[in-house]
This record gives sequence, C-alpha cells and structure tokens, in this order.
Amino acid sequence: MKGRGAATNPASRFETISLAQLPEGGGLDDLIHEEQPEPGTRTVPTRFFRDRSRTVINPVDSPDLHFKWTINPYRGCEHGCVYCYARPTHEYLGMSGGLDFETRIYCKVDAPELLRAELGRPSWRGEPIMLSGITDCYQPVERRMELTRRCLQVMAACGQPFSIVTKNALVTRDLDVLAPMAKVGAAKVAVSITTLDSRLASAMEPRASAPRERLRAVRELSEAGVEVAVMVAPVIPAVNDAEIPSILEAAAEAGAKAAGYVMLRLPWQNKGVFEHWLEREMPRRAARVESLIRGMRGGKLYDSSWGSRQRGEGPHAAQIGRTFEVFARRYNLVGRGTPLSSASFVKPEPPRAVPPRDENQLSLFGE
Repeated sequence: MKGRGAATNPASRFETISLAQLPEGGGLDDLIHEEQPEPGTRTVPTRFFRDRSRTVINPVDSPDLHFKWTINPYRGCEHGCVYCYARPTHEYLGMSGGLDFETRIYCKVDAPELLRAELGRPSWRGEPIMLSGITDCYQPVERRMELTRRCLQVMAACGQPFSIVTKNALVTRDLDVLAPMAKVGAAKVAVSITTLDSRLASAMEPRASAPRERLRAVRELSEAGVEVAVMVAPVIPAVNDAEIPSILEAAAEAGAKAAGYVMLRLPWQNKGVFEHWLEREMPRRAARVESLIRGMRGGKLYDSSWGSRQRGEGPHAAQIGRTFEVFARRYNLVGRGTPLSSASFVKPEPPRAVPPRDENQLSLFGE
C-alpha cells in the first residue's frame, strides 16, 4: 500500500468486537481536512480531525526518561513509521494502532491558546518541556496547521525552555524562533536518524524526511547556534544495528554535539504490525530478526520493565551498547548535551478582558 507503513488494521485491545475492514464513520463532525490521493493511487486517504483536549502540557512519570513535561500537538502520526511505539495510543480513541494511527490524525487546534494559559498558572515554574513525547510535532500536516510553530512562539514570548525531537527536516522552518531561544540556553533539538539507507527509510518511515534531509537539518540547526543531538532510534537487530558507526560519523560531521539510542520497542499491537511488515519487506531475514529481538527481551517480543525497555538485555543488546559507546566517544557525541535553562522564563500576562460594547454609546472616535 503506497505511502503507508502498516498494511493492516488490527483490532484495538480494548474492543470486544472488531471489523475486518477499514472503518468509515465516527467523528466526522470534527473533520478538518481529508487528503485527496492522486487518481489510481492505491492508498488510504488521511483524515484530519479536531482534537478537543482542554489541557496541553502533560506530566511524564517514567524513571528512564529525562524530561518531566511534554506537549503533543497531534495524536496519530502521518509519518507511518512501522516500528513506532506510540501506535497503541490510538486504541484509547477507539481506533487501531495500524492504519488508523497514520491515517486518522487528531489536531489540537487550541494548543497554543491552552499552552499560554497553562504557562500563566501560579503553579507553573518554567520547567523544560519536550515536544513531542508521543507523536512527531513536525509531521507533514504541521506545514499547513503550524500548531507546533505557534506553540514555540508562545514559549519564546515568555522564555519558556523547550526541547524538540523529530525526524522531519521541517524543523528548520522555525529557526527564527529556535535560534534566539538557543542563544539563552532555552532550546535544543534532537533529530532521529534510523538509517542512512534511503530505500530502507522509505520502507520503514514512508512519510518522514529522507536521511539526507535530516542530516541537512542537523547542519542548518547547528550552524544557526542550536545545540543538536542525534537519536539512533530505534535500533533493530539485523536491520540497522550495523549502521550505528556510520550514522554517528555522519551526525558529527553535520554538527551534532550529542547522541543517544533506543532499542526497538513493540508494545501491544506493534508486534503484529511490525511482524507483518518484516515478512513483507524482508522475508528471508524475518526469522533471524525476530530471534534476535526475543534474545534481547527474555524470549518475548517486548518487555516493558523500566530500564531494560530502552536498551534490552542479553549478549546482543550488550554488543549494541558497547558499539554505540565506542563510536559515540570517537566522534565526541557522549552525553545528553547542555541542560536547558529556565532563567529567562517570565510568566505570560493574562489576556486582557474586553468589555462588551454598548451599542447605544457613542464612540470616542465617531465610529
């Protein structure tokens, strides 16, 4: 199916009844836009819906993550990365983590206004916020919606520190906001580079930026004074693990200052989506890949235990960790970079209430 990562739409684990066809109804009153595929193209059109969330800053309670707050302007992700650990979040919306996740995108159209209000609360102390912990804040629809850009502008106006992780070169569009914030230590960016092989990237991450474009983004951000890290994520044994040295070398040459990696994570429905993709794209290698994954997860395809879920366990996981450490040191990419500073944060002023105008009262200017 052209332009899609998942080729299936498995039933949500929360549903007792499922249909063996792509659903058509539901939520159409909130439909913002529908993609119009080219005639004759064999694909599923993307629909964009209004998300009516009333809060936008989300707390993060995870001992193996290095941030406490996150913002996700979108739910679902059009990038369609077949391995994405966030796919099961669509099940909480009554949909599938397969094709639904990448073809039914929910846009938090009120996110900038909600963010401004939340930054102004007495309890908020200007702690760093990460965009985005779940779905990419620079997925293709951002080019038109500009929700991420408007959120960045809100944070820049009051000196709120933030970091960004993305695999889309669209992030360079917002250098006019990022560079001044980076100058005061209040902004940095991580670019995810899974592979340097454009054909593999096209199969795994069909609507994300090509690897060369992500490296270009690293270079442009770095030249503009924005500290950039590169995430080799996810590392998939016998698929892209051998590329760790070359990715780190290319990242360092482009100007990255830090690097990290995360092992492949397959919670819930992801297992079936990924296995289906593996059989379709790499049939001769599928059994070996699955065997190596199980070897790093205690015989299972996934283990959600804190600590091990990010790195895996066993000999092959240890070998990957050592390889990453050796080459990260060689290219001076060790660590997570400079901590963000909240020194420039000043609470935004509350919006001024405009009193209703008395239609019988004459205007001062004779209008």
